[in-house]
Amino acid sequence: MDKTFNGETLNKNGESLRNVQRTSKKPAKKDKKPGFFKRLGSKIKDIFSELKKVSWPTFTKVVKQTGVVIVVVLAFLVVITAFDFGLLQLLKLIVK
Repeated sequence: MDKTFNGETLNKNGESLRNVQRTSKKPAKKDKKPGFFKRLGSKIKDIFSELKKVSWPTFTKVVKQTGVVIVVVLAFLVVITAFDFGLLQLLKLIVK
């Protein structure tokens, strides 16, 4: 049973119905995650900001390191080819 006090309607707990209605009108919004394209755009921005922080090597350093890699690969190529040739000759001696 609602009562009135100073022109305001009060509920059973003595609270003003005007305040109760005001607070119960809007349901609490849930935290929604942003849409797919918004998240994708923010990820791309993050990637570019991180790439700006990278310390890139100079061109001469890249050329020197590439040369080292090519020399090492060629050295392993020679070693593996020699090992393969040796095993092939050994197999020919056994199979004879």
